Amino acid sequence: MQPPQRRATDASSKQDATHDPSPATLVDEQKVTLLACVLGGVASIGGFMFGYVSGQISGYFDMEDYARRFGQYDGEGQYTFSASRQGAIVGLLPAGSLFGSLIAGRIADSMGRRLAISVSALFTCIGTIIEISAEDSWAQYAVGRLITGLGIGSLSVVVPMYQSESSPTIIRGVLISCYQLFITLGIWTAEMVNYGTHNMSNSASWRIPTGISFLWALLLGAGILALPESPRHAYRMGKEEEARHTIARLAGVDINARSVEAQISEIREKLEEERAGAETRWYEIFTGPRMLYRTLLGVVLQAGQQLTGANFFFYYGTTIFRATGLSDSYVTQIILGSVNVACTIGGLWVVKRCGRRNALMVGALCMMICFLVYSFVGHFALDRSNPANSPQAGAVLVAFSCLFICAFASTWGPLVWTVVAELYPARYRAPAMAVATASNWFWNFMLSFFTRFITDAIDYLYGLVFAGCCGALVLIVFFFVMESKDRSLEEIDTMYLRHVSPITSHKWQDQGVEPKVRSPSASGSDAHPHENVEEA
Repeated sequence: MQPPQRRATDASSKQDATHDPSPATLVDEQKVTLLACVLGGVASIGGFMFGYVSGQISGYFDMEDYARRFGQYDGEGQYTFSASRQGAIVGLLPAGSLFGSLIAGRIADSMGRRLAISVSALFTCIGTIIEISAEDSWAQYAVGRLITGLGIGSLSVVVPMYQSESSPTIIRGVLISCYQLFITLGIWTAEMVNYGTHNMSNSASWRIPTGISFLWALLLGAGILALPESPRHAYRMGKEEEARHTIARLAGVDINARSVEAQISEIREKLEEERAGAETRWYEIFTGPRMLYRTLLGVVLQAGQQLTGANFFFYYGTTIFRATGLSDSYVTQIILGSVNVACTIGGLWVVKRCGRRNALMVGALCMMICFLVYSFVGHFALDRSNPANSPQAGAVLVAFSCLFICAFASTWGPLVWTVVAELYPARYRAPAMAVATASNWFWNFMLSFFTRFITDAIDYLYGLVFAGCCGALVLIVFFFVMESKDRSLEEIDTMYLRHVSPITSHKWQDQGVEPKVRSPSASGSDAHPHENVEEA
């Protein structure tokens, strides 16, 4: 009898090679299609909505009519916002988004990805109506932002989920990163609209920017329905032919192409493994195979995106730069917003060409250096009582703020959404992404609410907190994040299940397992895909 390793004949070996093409071969077979780009762009309007409502609030606090209606009279002819009131108005949006993100997974699994996106987008219109109709009650305006946040938070989970499940491997990272690009475009657009209306003396100064939110909600709510459902969700609903056609159309290949068959086979195998076990429970995102590691990693990465300190500039930018002595802080916000957009576009190149791990580590290191300079110059060199006496210090603060935005926008801005969307198996993807994204919104709320209190107490030394967090993130990525560039979602799942070392994960090859596309005769004799495999 032949030894086990010599059982295959030359002919069968050739057949196996045909049926088991390498991942690189499958990726090369795919094309960049118009449909895939449209799918990524339309879905990313959800990110635009997030950026728009986040970016507009910073400028409102310096608008005359907004301050008169919702601020507090100081007895000297001025209307100001206390730290608690400003923190509540800013912070209730991410607070609502926190709850929206937690329920998004259930909505996405029950309604489907497309319908969940549409409903979430249109739901934000309720909050916009509450905001616009506010006359002189700051609490009503804040509640409107809370309601808007529910829809925005849901979109922040479902949109990257839909993009990751639908996008061809060849451009999956770029399309998911478009979510962050559209966030930056939303922030920039809000700043431009604020600049155009901030000199108006009536409520149009803030009601016009707020009312424009209806347009983005309607574009996404209606536009997403014209796109195909996620092929992975369609397959799980028993619609294999729909899934097969969608994969082929998005990748620009024939429906019988090897890459289509390989992807369907991977999806089928993962689904069969899931159904062989017990019914999935929500707590299995902590108890399932290798899930505690991945769930906590997603939570830390999403929290880390906030703890880099980026929203410190976007939420309080006009207040910060007014303190440096600049005559028009709206202009400075537009400059920062423009840098943010330009560098996020560059970040798409980073996502496509560079590995996830190296980009995240270099980005975090650069942001740490920027915050160290920002903190020490602001605390020791800037004359905070009369900034005009220290123009060089003010220029350094603006310059290093721009450098920080460059580093964030090209790395941690787009890449975190990509890495987290790739992190989980289909069985747990919806609830795990919901928990991870909720951590982003939790820290978003904490920073937006307490920043005024902290800066009032320690001024620019607050940046040292963010510098320390960026340093910690370098180590977290180095020791715990897998390199997932150019790998299918199912292949990434296998890497985590086999305890591949994150440090050497870029070299890992899936060897010693059954072909991805199996012949019917082999289906009864193959070993379990996670058994008897040497760990990399």
